Amino acid sequence: MATTTATTTVLYCRDPLNGRRADAHFAAQARQLRDAGGTALLIDHDALLAGDAERAVARVPEGTGAVWYRGWMIPSGPYAALDAALRRRGGELVVTPEAYRRAHELPGWYESFAGLTPVSGWLPAVPGAVPDPEGLAALVAGLPPGAGVVKDYVKSRKHEWDEACYVPDLADRAALHRVVARFVELQGEFLASGVVVRAFEHFVTPEATAAEVRVWWRDGVPRLVTAHPDSPVKEVPEPALESALEPVRAAVEALGCPFVTTDLALRADGVWRVVEVGDGQVSDLHREADQAAFVRLLTAQEAPLRTPAPSGTTPA
Repeated sequence: MATTTATTTVLYCRDPLNGRRADAHFAAQARQLRDAGGTALLIDHDALLAGDAERAVARVPEGTGAVWYRGWMIPSGPYAALDAALRRRGGELVVTPEAYRRAHELPGWYESFAGLTPVSGWLPAVPGAVPDPEGLAALVAGLPPGAGVVKDYVKSRKHEWDEACYVPDLADRAALHRVVARFVELQGEFLASGVVVRAFEHFVTPEATAAEVRVWWRDGVPRLVTAHPDSPVKEVPEPALESALEPVRAAVEALGCPFVTTDLALRADGVWRVVEVGDGQVSDLHREADQAAFVRLLTAQEAPLRTPAPSGTTPA
């Protein structure tokens, strides 16, 4: 697909109460895209999750060609169904279902980032099914001793930290099973593909900046840094991050996905760590982020961030 703004087409989730406009959460982005000469189209996210991909894309014109998606999270299966429905109408997603799954789910991206992110293990699971204590004990046997955190392949429940996320001692099989069981219960039908247990690492907050920052990568290049959406402040320690981005760049390139986010946090020993990786199409923006800059990123008009040149090279 051409990278000029005028030919960029993006699928946004429609407003559930008004099918002719974008969901309020993405409306400003859609307006920015149109103002820049791009095309914003609408899909029915609810219909897609209900299993009716054809109805979901009913408002997408025939022969649209390559399109981006920008909206609420989509499980990997429905995302593939969306791509298939678009192809039957002469369209296709720029981010293939295979690339989406690699970036969206931890087992897809973990190997590429293994040296940069907390040690992790996982078990496939379906909603409502809690792995037995023996299976969980075997899962954490490969993790460092100490505390751990529980999540699924996509999200945690960090706002229920003590009951459904944090395990003070992974050797405590009863506590591990209790936290995992509560996590599975609270996730309900939205449990994403399996259960993940990660080694706990202690992170600190750089002075007057966000505790966690989100780096947006387009075609393997860092284009934008924003505060994590949960951060109460928008300021990010960009100069301090520059030296951390080169190894992350190598991991993003190894992953081979066109639009990726990496969430970074500063460990207590002063090392920046990758906390999470995601597909940029479904990664949220901080409420005070520059929407125009995001549209430039999506259309490949945003200039790359400065990062250190690899060893043995000379900056251009």
